[in-house]
Amino acid sequence: MKEIPLLDLQAQYRQIQDDIQEAISRVLESGRYILGTEVEALEREVAALCGTRFGIGVANGTDALQLTLDAWGVGPGDEVITTPFTFFATAEVVSQLGARPVFVDVDPQTYNLDVSQLKEKITDKTKAVIPVHIFGQPVDMDEVMDVARDHGLWVLEDAAQAIGAEYKGQKIGSFGDASTFSFFPTKNLGGYGDGGMVVTSDEGLNEKIRRLRVHGRSPQSKYHHASVGYNSRLDELQAALLRVKLPYLDRWNEARRKRATLYNQLLKDVPVITPFAERDRTHIYHLYIIQTDRRDALITHLKSEGIATAAYYPVPLHLQEVYKSLGYQEGDFPISEKICKRSMALPLHPELDEESQFQVVKAIKQFFTYGEKG
Repeated sequence: MKEIPLLDLQAQYRQIQDDIQEAISRVLESGRYILGTEVEALEREVAALCGTRFGIGVANGTDALQLTLDAWGVGPGDEVITTPFTFFATAEVVSQLGARPVFVDVDPQTYNLDVSQLKEKITDKTKAVIPVHIFGQPVDMDEVMDVARDHGLWVLEDAAQAIGAEYKGQKIGSFGDASTFSFFPTKNLGGYGDGGMVVTSDEGLNEKIRRLRVHGRSPQSKYHHASVGYNSRLDELQAALLRVKLPYLDRWNEARRKRATLYNQLLKDVPVITPFAERDRTHIYHLYIIQTDRRDALITHLKSEGIATAAYYPVPLHLQEVYKSLGYQEGDFPISEKICKRSMALPLHPELDEESQFQVVKAIKQFFTYGEKG
């Protein structure tokens, strides 16, 4: 029985192995390993991809979110609106700054923040909105920006899962006041360790984040500090390796889209909900998510067939133990809660072959026809 992983990072590495090794040697021979010319070049290249003036490399995607909010002055007494159907970091950074995360339920088809519910959550304490481009499909940014501008709010795009995705023909990253990316190894543009970036066209924000990432240091002197900051610097080695991968990004994203299309066709008559893609957006399928009432049993069955899957996300943020103090209860965000109980990811990556996809779908069809093994 052929084992099928959820993601095959080794297969991707083998394609570009020589270039990766050359980049490693280049950095090691340079003698500069943090915030050097490789980071500067990657910042320019990612900013150009997104159509922004600036890119700021930081230690990881979580820091990218937190440093941006901190630079805007978000803190105790403030509220930041986001979705409960996302990775914990999106709300965690709000809490780390002493502010309060306020949740808005998601659209049942796209799983993105339901913009129609956004206005009703805005109060005089609201400082910012964090729309999350979940699983690689952009949020309706025109609607988000209209609401935010009407109420004087900052907009921070959490694009950790969506680098290279497009909204109305334009790469995401330049619609909000700032956008953040994660270069965690499993991402569509993943490094060989942690890394992250903020992109923005706001010169003042760019300068603040650059200070914050090096302990709030003054540009004039290494040992003078204008504010309390962070140690959140992107390594030269990660930047160099990401620069090798960046030219492949569109090609790899298109490969994901083709494999998602094949899954959609093969699963057409299977009792699962396949991903919905808005026509005016380019979904880049960081994850290929299906829904079924029998999610946990199906995961178990596929595991027995050597097929890796994962539940995204089993517990919505408003029901996490750490957020009991916010006062949310089960039923407050019914769409998010339903999706959390039903959603799971199938194997999907640019190197996935058709034979493997047929094997995955065959196992799924067997499950719905005959039930679990044993």
